[in-house]
Amino acid sequence: MTQPIDTLIQCRWLITMDSERRVLEHHSIAVKDGKIAAIVPNSEAEDLYQANECIKLEQHIALPGLVNTHGHLAMSLLRGYADDYPLHDWLNDHIWPAEGKFVSHEFVADGARLAMAEMIRGGTTAFSDNYFFPEAVAEVCAEVGMRGSLYSPILNFPTAWGSGPEETIAKSCTLIEQYQEHDLVNIGFGPHAPYTVSNEAFSEIAKQEAKYQCGIMVHLQETQKEVDDSIEQYGQRPTERLQSLGIMNERTQCVHMTAVSDEDISILQTSKSHVVHCPESNLKLASGFCPTEKLRQAGVNVSLGTDGAASNNDLDMLSEMRTASMLAKAVDNNASALKAMDSVAMATIDGAKALNIDSLTGSLEVGKAADIATVELSALNALPMYDPVSYLVYTNCSHQVSDVWVAGERLLAAGLLQTIDEQALRENAMEWQAKISAD
Repeated sequence: MTQPIDTLIQCRWLITMDSERRVLEHHSIAVKDGKIAAIVPNSEAEDLYQANECIKLEQHIALPGLVNTHGHLAMSLLRGYADDYPLHDWLNDHIWPAEGKFVSHEFVADGARLAMAEMIRGGTTAFSDNYFFPEAVAEVCAEVGMRGSLYSPILNFPTAWGSGPEETIAKSCTLIEQYQEHDLVNIGFGPHAPYTVSNEAFSEIAKQEAKYQCGIMVHLQETQKEVDDSIEQYGQRPTERLQSLGIMNERTQCVHMTAVSDEDISILQTSKSHVVHCPESNLKLASGFCPTEKLRQAGVNVSLGTDGAASNNDLDMLSEMRTASMLAKAVDNNASALKAMDSVAMATIDGAKALNIDSLTGSLEVGKAADIATVELSALNALPMYDPVSYLVYTNCSHQVSDVWVAGERLLAAGLLQTIDEQALRENAMEWQAKISAD
């Protein structure tokens, strides 16, 4: 007797990212009530299940939806606005002045929607965001159907979202409580960086995070200058300072980490904090190289992020996987460093671990959310196909993402967005371009 299910997805290859890193051929994913009910051979699937919808993707790879563990979604509206500058010039002389003029609830909602459309089309189902008006991003998340971990921005000086740490920490706590039970949205604290947040603010964030256990995202040791300045000002490396202030714990994401010492690695090991690697942004801003292989060998969880489109200039996680693997090999002078499967792990299950959502997503396993992406394999650049994992990482294939589901809801069908009006999105983006260009 067949069992009723919502959706049956049949694929040529299935990359599970389970604990055994199984890659299956000719298997189907049975989806019921937003979760994976079973993974079975195609030859058995239709005898076992009666699906409301059967989707046959016979020339496709299915993999867990990608997890982009660092970004600033609304900055998609500033894509290409200030290129070819070093980090501090880029921030101080270009980005922060532009944000001061244009950032609003409307700007953030529109930019987030644009970013989500791009991410969905690239196979991303979950993301981390650190930007002003996180409540606007939360609203768009619910509208679009993506999974979002939003880290509210906290800086020492006034911003469009608040007068300073006291106000933004209080607003963060309100949002955390509001979204505690939400199916798709999590809220945490996003102190910008050690050089923009005081000891007092960090201590209060640590206190509140311990209460809510909601997670912290901080840009950390993005350049060697940041480390040198910290030693001069505080007599400590940034990691040491944050460790002493209670910021480093198993729910903390340390973004960038391009200037890393053995002492830093020891702190990461002890605290069980995560490192978020953003290779393309770091390369473009000439910020340095995160030693991903050394960190991973030391047992530190390393995930992958694109950063914002103003410094990347895209949100393409498949491209980021390729860059991460190639960069790791060059930095380590070792062609075996960060193998293809390791890169896929960083973009899926290890990203879910960094966001503390690995019990829900990050791998294709029975009981987890049906967060799934598929990549079409009939193009010439997919022939011949010896290893689907290597293909995903080392071939430019993000334009071949065909379908995406989050919690069983289809957000992309045969390359067409299902929950976003693409034409309206285009028109809105052009309106923002005209407004910003006219300034």
